[in-house]
Amino acid sequence: MMELIAALIPVLAPVIASAAVGYVWARSRHPFDLGFVTRLVTYVGSPCLVFSTLTKFHVPAGEIIGQAGLAMLSVFACGLVGGLALYLTGRAVRPLLPTVMLPNAGNLGLPIAYFAFGDEGLALALPFSAAMTLLQFTVGVSCASGHSRWTEILKTPTIYAILLAIAFAAGGIDAPRWLGNATELLGGVTLPLMLIALGVSLASLRIANLGRALWLAALRLGLGLAAGYGVVWLFAIPHPTAAILILQSAMPPAVFNYLFAARYGGPVEEVAGAVVVGTIISLLTLPVLLAVLM
Repeated sequence: MMELIAALIPVLAPVIASAAVGYVWARSRHPFDLGFVTRLVTYVGSPCLVFSTLTKFHVPAGEIIGQAGLAMLSVFACGLVGGLALYLTGRAVRPLLPTVMLPNAGNLGLPIAYFAFGDEGLALALPFSAAMTLLQFTVGVSCASGHSRWTEILKTPTIYAILLAIAFAAGGIDAPRWLGNATELLGGVTLPLMLIALGVSLASLRIANLGRALWLAALRLGLGLAAGYGVVWLFAIPHPTAAILILQSAMPPAVFNYLFAARYGGPVEEVAGAVVVGTIISLLTLPVLLAVLM
């Protein structure tokens, strides 16, 4: 038991500490431009991290595509069952669907994958996170706004970073050293900024209805975990790829769900509550999940 605790502390402590910095910073009323940081991570940090990691560790093109495809499959399974659950309980399906469908595979999933499984875990988790970014800015925005936003794919730099990494991998070509060093340096800001931004976001969110928030959060976490295990079982995926897929799929609702609900006049209080409650539950239950997966 003590060995397990000793193994989990180095994984969870950096994540909780970094998010706590953001939370305390925001509660202390220090200025923090969340919009700027989000754009910096989305358009610079994340694409650089994706490219530098995938090329540095020579992740095969087929593995990148396969991991992203499995991520899509698990999330669409969550969307199908989650949408049905929302409909049967009389909830508004379209504006709430992203909350039960799209996990926080970036801000929370990537750091945990890195600290739990090292560089290999990060390399395996990045295609999942990139797939979630794609879905967040297409399916997520479309559901929140009520209008099709599929052209947002063309505005998502992480997709181009993955395609470029796939091209290098498929051609058996090493990335130029200057490009690898530059993207590794810029990508290095991504994980800490993601966690600090998560803490800042949580500090500004409020739980208006605990019962509804708990139900939505439990639906997201439960469906994500079930979908992750289901995909792993269906395709007989080996460790550690299986562990990363389950971990990422079981993350709480993404903060972007709240941001888009606020931007397009959606059920802000319900989504905000689900994000807060889901994140708290996730942090409390992660030791158990990691103990199983590690």
